[in-house]
Amino acid sequence: MNSKVRTATLSIASNTFLIIMKLTVGIISGSVSIISEAIHSGMDLLAALIAFFSVRVSDNPPDTRHPYGHGKVENISGVIEALLIFIAAALIISEAIKKLSGEPFELEIIWVGAIVMLISAIVNSVVSHRLYKVARETKSIALEADALHLKTDVYTSLGVAAGLGLIMITGIKWLDPVVAILVACLIIYESYSLLRKAFRPLLDTAWNDDEIKVLQKKLKQMSVNYHDLRTRVAGNYRFIDIHVEIPEGESVGDAHKYCDMIEDKLSDEYENLTVTIHVEPV
Repeated sequence: MNSKVRTATLSIASNTFLIIMKLTVGIISGSVSIISEAIHSGMDLLAALIAFFSVRVSDNPPDTRHPYGHGKVENISGVIEALLIFIAAALIISEAIKKLSGEPFELEIIWVGAIVMLISAIVNSVVSHRLYKVARETKSIALEADALHLKTDVYTSLGVAAGLGLIMITGIKWLDPVVAILVACLIIYESYSLLRKAFRPLLDTAWNDDEIKVLQKKLKQMSVNYHDLRTRVAGNYRFIDIHVEIPEGESVGDAHKYCDMIEDKLSDEYENLTVTIHVEPV
């Protein structure tokens, strides 16, 4: 079991624990903001399961049906996870509006709810930090998406805890659904950012401008004359397609060695890189 799969498993375990804890306290206390957090954690669990299966599939080597590998499975996972966050936010807003427009409601054992939210924030902060660390090391968009889920959960849990604290101090119960709506707005913002990042590679979008500038600098340092440089990303896999100019009198063997040198040096700089070189005599 590699580091990506182990970390995804950790996320599944932590979310399962938090769902049970939040849902139990939310139902007992009658707090819609705590129940909304349980719904959020439910979406987090579903996202963690998707991430778990996507990182397992994406690491499979290329095969006859998938000669370029399975890297885009992680991007598909990221898009699905972003859409799940939108759904979670919609459910939260719906429940909160019902509370605001319905009959007066009672909140019980508010202090227990606040403690549960603080525990949730601590657990998710630790797991999110681990997910981000492994995501950066492995260039995994699926784990990054899962980490974003938990990061939003940290902020929202703290927001709910603060809202419950204000209710205990002021006695104003409508603060509970208002806090839930604010939580949902934050979730929508985060999910939009994730959706953009995960969806673009599905369209074979080029590397970002800074990355391309670094790549061009490396090619210049190798004294490579080239044109028609193209790049794309699929999950944690990177691809470069480039036309390299070689003196017309160069032998096929020497041209091949030169191309191998370019591939080797670039592969030393970028993990999971595939370089396709088109030789053009000049």
